[in-house]
Amino acid sequence: MTLEEQREVAINRYVDLMRIKACETGENRELEYQIRVAKVKLQSFGIDYSELDF
Repeated sequence: MTLEEQREVAINRYVDLMRIKACETGENRELEYQIRVAKVKLQSFGIDYSELDF
C-alpha cells in the first residue's frame, strides 16, 4: 500500500467515525478513543483534520 493510499484510508476512517459520532445520542468511550487514535494517525501524516469535523 502506498503512502497516498494509507493517507486516504486514514481520512476515510476518521470521516466514518465522525459520522457515527454525529448520530450518537449518548456517551461512547470507545468511539471517543477511536477518534483520538484516528486524529493521531492523521497528524502523523501531516493532515489537518479540522475541516472534517462536524
